[in-house]
Amino acid sequence: MSGGRPSRRVLLKLSGEALSGGGGFGVDPAALARTAKEIAEARGGSDGATIAVVVGGGNFFRGAGAEAHGMDRLSADYMGMLATLMNALALRQALEKENVPSRVMSGLTVTPVAESYVHGRALKHLQRGRVVVFACGTGNPLFTTDTAAALRAIEIGADLMLKATKVDGVYESDPAAAPGARRYDALSYDEALARNLGVMDAAALALCRDHCMPIRVFDMKRAGCLRRIMDGADEGTLVGATQTATRG
Repeated sequence: MSGGRPSRRVLLKLSGEALSGGGGFGVDPAALARTAKEIAEARGGSDGATIAVVVGGGNFFRGAGAEAHGMDRLSADYMGMLATLMNALALRQALEKENVPSRVMSGLTVTPVAESYVHGRALKHLQRGRVVVFACGTGNPLFTTDTAAALRAIEIGADLMLKATKVDGVYESDPAAAPGARRYDALSYDEALARNLGVMDAAALALCRDHCMPIRVFDMKRAGCLRRIMDGADEGTLVGATQTATRG
């Protein structure tokens, strides 16, 4: 694949499961350290580049799943937000071990452990070279962390939103269930929505479309992938307004 333009500012969306390693629950120290190292290396890859992160909480608690078992959805969603806060605090500590200055900003007011999200303050942190880890989603129930990631990417003026997954892009069907499934190199927003390809939830994808925020879906487990993307490499699948659907 041909290279693209280096990104000066990105928003990285990490799932909670990415920090759990193979265990599926909690935070795995090795997975956490590996993730922090990837972010540290990417931050040093492009001159003046800045990174913000939105992390999910599915390795601790998932609000939508709890609703299916009879829990009130609003309460479950707030519990899920607190799960993202635990992951954000763990990631900040791991980044500091990599000598990466970082801040956690929360959509909920939890001042003893994190700054409340303020747009102007987030921009100042990024301008000073800090990695900003956004926790607690949008601060509102009924919105996913995908939607929070889309919102924060737009708010901070990111060049690109990165969606880290377990596979190397977007496929026409689940490659685990259908080994012959073909991967898309690029997609338009509307095709991703119409085909229900699971790039992210529909509200988040529509928000990116309406604000022309390109999304790159990639496999975070591939060593050095984040830095390569920051430097302009065409890893994974690009979802964007000017893209037409192609398959690798």
